[in-house]
Amino acid sequence: MGGLQPWHWVIVIAVFVLLFGAKKLPDAARSLGKSMRIFKSEIKEMQADSKSETRESDAAGTTPPPAKPIASERVDTPVSEQPSDKRPA
Repeated sequence: MGGLQPWHWVIVIAVFVLLFGAKKLPDAARSLGKSMRIFKSEIKEMQADSKSETRESDAAGTTPPPAKPIASERVDTPVSEQPSDKRPA
């Protein structure tokens, strides 16, 4: 009895129509469909890019170099050279 029965779906649809109105539901569904198409195309493009990068590295016979950690840009200065905070208390 874990699944939704048909009368459950009727109640859910009725609640959506009451909350959002019959005019806004088609626009919302259209927007959702458009978003899903864009998402799918981006996923396919990412997969194609990763496959082409893999093929290029295999064709060159080399593996990509390991990632290097980024060195911090912060430079520690001695306490005597640090500017003092002269804001009023």
